[in-house]
Amino acid sequence: MCGIAGLVNADGAMPVRAETLKGMCDVLAHRGPDDEGFFIEGNVGIGMRRLSIIDLHTGHQPIANEDGRIRIVFNGEIYNFNELRRELEQKGHEFSTNSDTEAIVHAYEEYGDDCVHHLNGMFSFAIWDGRTRKLLLARDRLGIKPLYYYQNARAFVFGSEIKSILESGQVSKEVDPQALDLYLAFEYVPSPHSMFKGIKKLPPGHLLVLRDGQASISQYWELARQQPDSPQSAAELCDRLYDLLKDSVRMRLISDMPLGAFLSGGIDSSAIVCMMSEMMDRPVKTFSIGFDDPSYNELGYAREVAQHFGTDHHELVIKPDVVDLVQGLATYLDEPLADVSVFPTYLVSKLAREHVTVVLSGDGGDELFAGYDWYLASKMDSYYRRLPGVLRNRLIPALVGKIPPSSQKKGVVNKVKRFVDGAMLPESLMHFRWNIYATAEMKEDLLSPEFKTSLNGANTYDKFVSYLETAAGSDPLWQQQFADIKTFMVDDILVKVDRMSMANSLEARVPFLDHRLVEFAAGVPSDLKLRGMTTKYLLKKAMESKLPSSVINRRKEGFSIPMKNWLKEELRPMMGDYLSESRLKDGGFFNPRYVQRLMREHLEGSANHAHQLWSLMMFEIWKEKYI
Repeated sequence: MCGIAGLVNADGAMPVRAETLKGMCDVLAHRGPDDEGFFIEGNVGIGMRRLSIIDLHTGHQPIANEDGRIRIVFNGEIYNFNELRRELEQKGHEFSTNSDTEAIVHAYEEYGDDCVHHLNGMFSFAIWDGRTRKLLLARDRLGIKPLYYYQNARAFVFGSEIKSILESGQVSKEVDPQALDLYLAFEYVPSPHSMFKGIKKLPPGHLLVLRDGQASISQYWELARQQPDSPQSAAELCDRLYDLLKDSVRMRLISDMPLGAFLSGGIDSSAIVCMMSEMMDRPVKTFSIGFDDPSYNELGYAREVAQHFGTDHHELVIKPDVVDLVQGLATYLDEPLADVSVFPTYLVSKLAREHVTVVLSGDGGDELFAGYDWYLASKMDSYYRRLPGVLRNRLIPALVGKIPPSSQKKGVVNKVKRFVDGAMLPESLMHFRWNIYATAEMKEDLLSPEFKTSLNGANTYDKFVSYLETAAGSDPLWQQQFADIKTFMVDDILVKVDRMSMANSLEARVPFLDHRLVEFAAGVPSDLKLRGMTTKYLLKKAMESKLPSSVINRRKEGFSIPMKNWLKEELRPMMGDYLSESRLKDGGFFNPRYVQRLMREHLEGSANHAHQLWSLMMFEIWKEKYI
């Protein structure tokens, strides 16, 4: 696992300076504390910081091919590298290391840009081909590993994190208005945008080729609804799912360093721990996070799974003394991310790093097998919309609006309020009801007139709706899953896991996102994912003989924190500072009076504006650090 960076100055410009490239890599030291390496050839420079996981002694990067004309810097893991190596050796390639990185170099020699089709893993890499003066950037199929880039008339710059690109000195630090608009709506910045004007994310499953100063981007993999050659029974699909997941876990146990697993007590992480325990010759090291607030605490489920499989279990209870942590998390994130689960993800990563260097995580299971509440909400909405319009649009919202929010994590009151609010959205957006935190009407009041003008009438939701339309030939559930995989999963969930684990120099692997398993899940009939009101039906059937019944039958809770309560107490002074009328007026993005109203209503308990307030706080903290 590494952090990578590079710089290509325009033709005729001065050569890349070693100190510039080193500075770009130094800010990625948390991603790779064990080693560093650089390659400069005239106006081209690539570099890396390495966290040693496989081939501890000969895996120094950049790695070259036999004649030294091709060089690579690589972030990630290739799990099938031994098989790929044997295949390439049979074709005459000579290897000088035992690393997975070198397998990519020779695969590029043999297959060119199509080398990505031969890789099973998580990756972002840069290959400099000195023979053709070409730079190739690639990102894995699902976007597990990040890759950013920036280009102006003087240079092309890339890096695993935005801070590396900023270190190049090429970027004028400005807020991208459209990115901010999207962030306020969804709490994250979706691809290909970043919060910095001009800096882009390379989308998952894409290549970028830079030649003669011209960058071209192409897609090499797309997730499509699969149609099996012959109908399969539910039992056959259960067996296939189990075998694929177990093989994915097996491949991700390859490591020369200690490894363990995050364990929430939900079915996804429990399934992975189950399979690890069957394949490892020692107890699995497991790591869990809990809270003092019982409505947020899931440690009991995690303990039950740990005891069931005899793991070496470690726990941490989070207390709301998090003020100092907020500033550090903003630094690691590079751009605002208002998903409050960054806190427990960071802390469980920190706990794990005290014992292991690699962890397996259950991320991706909810998107593949329909585990989120909003899939149920969409199903229920088909019945709700049959109610008379006067009930739906006036009486029920008015009644629900009078019920004060609950301090508990979810509960009936909070779910009903969220459902009814979502039902007021246009029908094309109803799938995103629990992901939209600032509606068009709210932003009318929230945004300053000057900022509204800078948006030039851009539609916040076009890109999201387009993913639903891309899968329009399929059933509604698959349309929703496809959209979530393309948006929420890649730009919220995977960003959170990558940044918070790497902040602790910990490698997180995600077995559910093996592309073979993802492609299989795309072909599973929707009624075997969401059956009646049972989410993840097929996964639960596949694991029911292996896991405690309490895990199989429990409702999904989500990895969250009591932010709505913390904003009233421990984080109240910080909120008052960052959202003060004078600060917001100076910033010029928001209407200070409207924000003051949100704070007042939240503190009084008449409304729960935690999502909106925390989003604004994270933006202001980010702006203070970077702009």
